[in-house]
Amino acid sequence: MNLGQSEEALAFFRKIRSGLNEIRGVDLVICPPFTVLHQFAELLAPTRIALGAQNAHWEDQGAETGEISPLMLAGICQYVILGHSERRATGGSQESDAAINRKLKAALAHGLTPILCLGEDLERNRAGQTDAFVSSQVKAAFQDVEASFAASCVIAYEPIWAIGTGEAAAPADANRVIGLSVRGALAEMYDEQVAQQVRVQYGGSVTADNIAEFMVMPEVDGALVGGASLKPEFVDLARRTAQA
Repeated sequence: MNLGQSEEALAFFRKIRSGLNEIRGVDLVICPPFTVLHQFAELLAPTRIALGAQNAHWEDQGAETGEISPLMLAGICQYVILGHSERRATGGSQESDAAINRKLKAALAHGLTPILCLGEDLERNRAGQTDAFVSSQVKAAFQDVEASFAASCVIAYEPIWAIGTGEAAAPADANRVIGLSVRGALAEMYDEQVAQQVRVQYGGSVTADNIAEFMVMPEVDGALVGGASLKPEFVDLARRTAQA
């Protein structure tokens, strides 16, 4: 809910749009609040930058007051974030793995590319449960999803203890978890080809200063950027990603 006033969000993006659009070698996606999706769609139309939403329900329509359906997003967005840790755990949402699985399948059915978020909390990390927990999240999210659809998805590994704390995971640790627990689970469910086709990002206290350290990791395909995307440095972060 940052940059909450429409004009504030639009004015900020206008400042960074040209700088982002000049960058080659990476795919860029902006996921603003629902209230400015239509305006952002117009701003992005002449650019290389894609548009995404921050969430979607699994139903196309019905008595789901306050929800946004994938049918509403189809034709406006190309991407949608699903299963973010803030929605899994707080704000009264407490989204279950089963709910996220339904959302994933609904988004795919409407031609949207899911950006599936997953990751462990600090307690599980310290208890050595990261690999088992992350693997279980992957398997639950992709249950009954066909291989061809799974291969088109994006996964963002975001250890909860690193989100907004300024304490990013060690790049080598993120690389290991993605390779072993995320791609390993996908290979077990499908095959190695699908596991390699899925784009897997890192997220959690990513900045322009540390992004290159993650991007040189062989298992890391990109980044889901939070706080740093609200600052002009986001252009520099994207540029350094392309250079890496």
